[in-house]
Amino acid sequence: MKKILMIGTGGTIASELTESGLTPGFSTEDLLRFVPTLKEMCEVDCLQVCSIDSTNMTPDHWLQIASAVREGYDRYDGFVICHGTDTMAYTAAALSYLIQNSPKPILLTGGQKPIHMEGTDSRSNLLDCFGCACDGRIGGVQIVFGGMVIAGTRARKTYTKSFSAFSSINYPVLGVLREGRLIPYLQPACEKQPTFYDTLDQKVALLKLIPGASAALLRMLLSENDAVIVESFGVGGLPTDGGYLEAVQQAAQQGKVVVMTTQVQNEGSDLGVYQVGHALKGVPGVLEAYDMTTEAVLAKLMWALGRTRRPEEVRRLFYTPVACDLLCAEES
Repeated sequence: MKKILMIGTGGTIASELTESGLTPGFSTEDLLRFVPTLKEMCEVDCLQVCSIDSTNMTPDHWLQIASAVREGYDRYDGFVICHGTDTMAYTAAALSYLIQNSPKPILLTGGQKPIHMEGTDSRSNLLDCFGCACDGRIGGVQIVFGGMVIAGTRARKTYTKSFSAFSSINYPVLGVLREGRLIPYLQPACEKQPTFYDTLDQKVALLKLIPGASAALLRMLLSENDAVIVESFGVGGLPTDGGYLEAVQQAAQQGKVVVMTTQVQNEGSDLGVYQVGHALKGVPGVLEAYDMTTEAVLAKLMWALGRTRRPEEVRRLFYTPVACDLLCAEES
């Protein structure tokens, strides 16, 4: 019988209804009592890392979760992480960089309704996640939700209330679960032993462009952070007026990083198409996200800058594919 470590962080799945709204209150042991058949599937140990609404999730929590997996890695066949849905994609992306090439499943799941409610999806998601963890054919960090297995670097919450809350962006789902059984479509490459990392540079910011936005916003973010992600329009670019290009050039001289991505969910960026993007192609310190999700870009920057501040090495790390995060990059 497989041995699985269940890591609790709170979230809707573990929430109770209070006078001020849903609030995490159930422990991992409590969750198990709502799905007694899990004991027939595997041996389960429980660990509560935190008990928070996932809106309160931070990079420090990501490091705690990765540390818990690292400490228990040799003693368990897989890991199930119960997490709130709102920031689950960010946590999955972060863990994908903190724990690389794991042959063992490290799976996140949760629910759109708390586990104690009638008609909840939390119980089926939990059963699917444990089924996938016990199967073991899809290793690494993934999200199991709504009957799908989604790469941790490709997931995004695309529905606020529906049970099919997550989508796989610019990449196929890795598998599906039918009546608790895994049907794998893709099995990501892995090593015999994973590589763990324990450092993140949290001074990474995000700017979403809107028509008429002042470049002062970009300059302010660059002054306070080591890197800024700019979610631009369409295939990508910056306004030609207002000092945007000058702000980026000045930041590059200071060794800071700017990553250009797009607000459009599918198909990614391509700075070379229009003049507003082409002008950025030769600027040192400017990187392009291509088909990566914003969640993955954020986590990868934190991981890369946590390892080095040398611009050429940051560029190399950013454009080196990790856990299916990047398919098409000219610089790679």
